[in-house]
Amino acid sequence: MKLANPAPLGLFGFALTTWLLSLVNAGFLPGTSVPLVLAMAFAFGGTAQFFAGLMEMAKGNTFGFVAFCSYGAFWWSFALFAKFFGDGVPGAAVGWYLIVWGAFTFAMWIGTFALNRALFLIFLALWPTFFLLGLGPITGNAELTTLGGYGGLITALLAFYLGAADIINEAHGRTVLPVGARS
Repeated sequence: MKLANPAPLGLFGFALTTWLLSLVNAGFLPGTSVPLVLAMAFAFGGTAQFFAGLMEMAKGNTFGFVAFCSYGAFWWSFALFAKFFGDGVPGAAVGWYLIVWGAFTFAMWIGTFALNRALFLIFLALWPTFFLLGLGPITGNAELTTLGGYGGLITALLAFYLGAADIINEAHGRTVLPVGARS
């Protein structure tokens, strides 16, 4: 039995949710848009990614399993924090939350050195994004958060491209959108 490729589901869940939150962080959408981001984070960013990770596990893909389950859990934790647990938490603590995700993402980025270039670029854009978003509240410098928002928009576009490439290339049975496959 051939299993479907779960990566596009996870990539699109990540890309769309990251895009919406990054529009807020970059200042293109007002903070009052966050409830929409939270709904997306619970349903698509969190749940779809987590299930994609479980499907990657079934395929024996450790990287995909860890990445999708972890970032799915990130979106769940972000949404839970923002909706239910955020009151009274100092900005520096939120900053450190994002910094530890940046450190995790940096380790995952090193894992992409052996994978395709599109995935390498996604993680190359994501780890500094987390650090910028984390340093914003730690230092009180809102410009870092705005820069992190722009980094998130770049990351989301790259993830969307790879998700689209996986779907389009498989549907056409050939490479239509190159991903820079490693040999």
